Amino acid sequence: MSKEVTDATFDAEVLKSDKPVLVDFWAPWCGPCRMVSPIVDEIADENADKLNVVKVNTDENMETAAAYGITSIPALYVFKDGEVAKTIIGARPKPALLQELQEFIG
Repeated sequence: MSKEVTDATFDAEVLKSDKPVLVDFWAPWCGPCRMVSPIVDEIADENADKLNVVKVNTDENMETAAAYGITSIPALYVFKDGEVAKTIIGARPKPALLQELQEFIG
């Protein structure tokens, strides 16, 4: 299961993580976000040993969303060693997401 991260905890949970972190930028009113959310949770459960997965509600955490230029959601960003290593914009089916994440989950 993924975990909620806020402006206050983003640095510690994402940027200082010792393994790659998939960040799901979403909002409650976003239909595609609600479609991709269970897929992101499945990926989190299946790859917990290799990948941390967190969610950032862009309505409640505008500072973090603005810092990374989030203008379209869902936006999935992979952070590695405190840097953005990959961006995936828009809802995708699970096989497509797994393919995009292959380099991080092996």
